[in-house]
Amino acid sequence: MTDPLESGVVVLDAKGLRALAHPVRVQLVELLRKHGPSTATRLAERLGVNSGTASYHLRKLGAAGFVEEDAERGNARERWWRSIHRVTRLTDEGLTDAEPEAVHAYMHSIAALYNLRTQQALNELQTMPRGWRRVLDLSSFALRLTEEEGWRLRQELGEVIARYRRDGEEAPPDARRVVLITEILPELDDGTDDGAGEG
Repeated sequence: MTDPLESGVVVLDAKGLRALAHPVRVQLVELLRKHGPSTATRLAERLGVNSGTASYHLRKLGAAGFVEEDAERGNARERWWRSIHRVTRLTDEGLTDAEPEAVHAYMHSIAALYNLRTQQALNELQTMPRGWRRVLDLSSFALRLTEEEGWRLRQELGEVIARYRRDGEEAPPDARRVVLITEILPELDDGTDDGAGEG
């Protein structure tokens, strides 16, 4: 298995989880990944917070290894920051037991970010080119699965997504950034006793 840091992926440990368990920090990392290096002032404007707040959270993210100063762009008056990784993953199930509050806060921050992305896309729907309107999709599928089937579905979706990634490969001129959000949400209070039946 390759080192996740080499491929631009960071797998959260307890320290990283606590560092990211704040909605402003999740959004700062997202902005740096999407738009590239920036200053605390510019990031603060995008988020609607003051630059002191953005600077504080950037320093916390830097100490945890999620962002770093971009020395090539910075000067004595202006510090530039860049994301170190392109993907963050929470895969250690033990963290849910060891750091329940941090996992809860992190997941809520991610859900808020996804909601914000959806609202932004819908706000741009009227001016979106017709072909891209056809691509936009908000769907919900109710499935009745075993734990094993749910895990297999998650893995298979990951394999499909991997086929469309262009890591290091140049995209065609008409390609646009597309954000794909998947959610597999177990509904454990669905009123069934034995899990039988169709969803």
